[in-house]
Amino acid sequence: MSLDAVAGPKASPSYRYLVVWLLAVVYTLNFLDRQIVSILAEPIRKDLNLSDTQLGMLSGIFFALFYTGFGIPIGWLADRARRVWIISGACALWSLFTVLCGTATNFVQLALYRMGVGIGEAGGSPPSYSLISDYFKPEERGTALAIYSLGVPAGSMFGSALGGWIAAEHGWRTAFFVMGVPGIILALLLLLVVKEPKRGGLDAFAAGKEAHEAPPPIWTAIGGFFSNRTLVFTALGAGLSAFVGYAALTWNPPFLMRVKGMSLTEVAGYYSLVLGITGMIGTFGAGWLVDRLAKRDRRWFAWVPAIAFAITIPFWFGIVYAPTWQIALACIAVPALLNTCYLAPALAVVQNAVAPNRRTISGAILLFVLNIIGLGIGPVYVGRISDAAKPEYGDQSLSVGFLWLIPIIVLTVAAHLLSAWSIGRDKRLAAAIGD
Repeated sequence: MSLDAVAGPKASPSYRYLVVWLLAVVYTLNFLDRQIVSILAEPIRKDLNLSDTQLGMLSGIFFALFYTGFGIPIGWLADRARRVWIISGACALWSLFTVLCGTATNFVQLALYRMGVGIGEAGGSPPSYSLISDYFKPEERGTALAIYSLGVPAGSMFGSALGGWIAAEHGWRTAFFVMGVPGIILALLLLLVVKEPKRGGLDAFAAGKEAHEAPPPIWTAIGGFFSNRTLVFTALGAGLSAFVGYAALTWNPPFLMRVKGMSLTEVAGYYSLVLGITGMIGTFGAGWLVDRLAKRDRRWFAWVPAIAFAITIPFWFGIVYAPTWQIALACIAVPALLNTCYLAPALAVVQNAVAPNRRTISGAILLFVLNIIGLGIGPVYVGRISDAAKPEYGDQSLSVGFLWLIPIIVLTVAAHLLSAWSIGRDKRLAAAIGD
């Protein structure tokens, strides 16, 4: 019997949604463990005597290099092996290193443990994208991938709420301990519940020779991705979107506390709620919306995020110049709602635009570009500007870093418009979604 079972095409609707929601819970822990440093940034900075640049590196480049670097070879492996096993092992690994973060006594130790979290999380999303695409038809994938992507706002919300509350009551180290343990338990549950589906069983071209071809060599897959204009522009738009999104996720809590005067307990209560509700609406809404609009014109896969990011620009001025934290938080709600509108459409484009035998590695390459640009540079960019402005602006220096995000947002809108232009001319994508 093949490594792939036949669960996908024969799975009941209830089981398919059970799978995608369970994977969304795994992704919630994935993102929670990834972003918890941002909510704990102020107590960690004071305890370990760190600079804003070092905090940006812990949330950004140190994590991103290992997360993205290991993502591509793991994606290559997942196109050949059981994806469920890979996701389960990765979940256990990143959860273990999250626990270890609570034992760090200096910057180097914390950086090393964050690298370990990144290596584990590299095996989470790309196999999940591929798995979901074998449980849902092409015209349903935007919604299904949006459900999975709810892990981003849910992880951010629970990380902010629980992590902030635990840190305020019991210290930041205890927060790492408590956040890491559930992932080890969930890894075992995943193995017991999720079946491995047949690759490409729900695709219109699955009966062709592509369905029977072995996955290509890793360099062939990488070359194929970067020779596809639509995939390159989609990845660039997603990367710049993530630049803005990760910079905001990393620095919103320190900004609200340091510049606007919120307490850690208030951030855990109010900010986490705003982040979770708006992020869930934006993430799911974008996936649901493009599944419907793309039936009329597939360029909506890129037009939706272009419009969303353009709308956020005036609200960044509101965030910086708001006289109270309440007004600043209300302004943050709009980017928090709209900054997530790129993810589900980008995932749907990539999963629909490539053959089933290279879906996982293509998803990994998308994440590589997205996270090198977004997670690797975004948090450090704002932190570096804040450190440079600190002699003149003091605790207000993070405001300067936020204002310098606005030119990046303009570039983001332009990148999505380029992607829309390419999507409109992509015949393979048109065939895949039945256009």
